[in-house]
This record gives sequence, C-alpha cells and structure tokens, in this order.
Amino acid sequence: MINILLNGCNGKMGQHITQCARFREDLTIVAGLDIRPNENAPYPVYTNAANIKEKFDLIVDFSHPSALNTILGLALERKTPIVIATTGLTDEHKAMIEKASKEIPVLLSANMSLGINLLIQLVKKAAQILYGSFDIEIIEKHHNQKVDAPSGTALAIADAINAAIAPNHLKYVYDRHSSNQKRTRDEIGLHAIRGGTIVGEHSVIFAGNDEIIEIKHTALSKNLLAEGALKSAVFLYGKEPGLYRMQDIFNF
Repeated sequence: MINILLNGCNGKMGQHITQCARFREDLTIVAGLDIRPNENAPYPVYTNAANIKEKFDLIVDFSHPSALNTILGLALERKTPIVIATTGLTDEHKAMIEKASKEIPVLLSANMSLGINLLIQLVKKAAQILYGSFDIEIIEKHHNQKVDAPSGTALAIADAINAAIAPNHLKYVYDRHSSNQKRTRDEIGLHAIRGGTIVGEHSVIFAGNDEIIEIKHTALSKNLLAEGALKSAVFLYGKEPGLYRMQDIFNF
C-alpha cells in the first residue's frame, strides 16, 4: 500500500483525486496539504507542511505554481518521490524540478490523460510530415475558473511539435490580436477559450492548400485526470531518481 500526501487537496482536482483514491487497493491518501483547512476531508489536512505527522511514501502535487518551492523542498527533505501535475509553471520552476530530479524521482506532466499523451505523439509525427506545406494552430478550451492561459497542455503540445521539427525553430504567437500582419511559416498559433464548465478540449489544426487535418481531444470528466495522477503515483513509486514523463508510463 502506497501512502500519499496530496498537495492542493481542497482544490477541484484534489477533490477528484480524493474520490478516485477511495476505490483503490494499491494506495491511500494519508494526509492533505492546502492553504485552506478542511475538517470534512477523510484524512488530516494541514496548512503548514512542517506540521504533518503522518508518514507518506509519495507526494502528488495538484496545486498552484506558488506552492512549488515548498512542496519540492519537502520532497527533497524526506527523499520522497513526487508527481507534479500543477500547470502554469515557469522556466525557473522547471529548472528547479530538473535539479530536484537528480536526487529524487519526479514525474512532471501538464496533463495526466492517456488520450492527450497519445495526441502529442500523433501531432509530432504529423508535424514532421506536414511542416513546410501546412500551417499549425492550437486551440484549447477550458472552464471559466481556469487561471493560466494558454493551458499547460497546449504549451506541451507546441513544445513537442517544436522539438519534432527542429528545437526552438518555431515561434509561438498568442491570439494574434496585437499584430496586424500576415502569418509566417515559422509560427505556431495558440488560442485560449474560457467559458462555462468545459473540462478541457485541445485541437491541433494543420491547414494546407485546399485541405485541413485536425487532431482533437475532449475530456468529459476530470476523473480521467485524477486516475492518471494516481496511475502516475503507482508507476513512480520505487523508481530511481530522475525526471519522468507520462510517455514513460504508457511506453510511447
């Protein structure tokens, strides 16, 4: 049985993970960490990491970028593997994570969905074949409570395409409202839509002369992300220090 500390346990995703974990026999959430207390949680919830009494084997972080320094420090202090599913991370945050992965196992993913990670593999292949003749645009849609834009998943898709063609060859253009000029070939357009209760939708459009290819993923429930996070925890437990990705789990 893997004992988990859930950071961001009171957030929407934290609550979904808590619900999904109830039906697992290979892991259990022994404590939660959040800036807000919660007396109704099925486990103790702490607002200060220093006060955690329970022993845990692994940390799942589904919180906010501002909490990364604290939770990563806790993982390093306890020599505990950590799954990081928080989005909106900066290059500085990613450098911190990469440094930490030299000492502990870290799994970092902007999206815990099998479907999204398969989509990333498909668009990489499509980009290698189509780039030069097709323009590439990414459209992502999320609920009206999501703070970061574009989504971490949209950026991960763009980064994968960029790496597949030539590292850092393509430039990212956001929404196009600030520039009145023709599109150039070395662009990936990224567009964010926020509204209602949209769980998550990502479309990658390859637009050529007289034909369009669109690869799309739609999430119908946040439970698929929660299940992915728990699957990641089971995968990471017992691994050697290093930086792991969802592709390592699904063997893409």
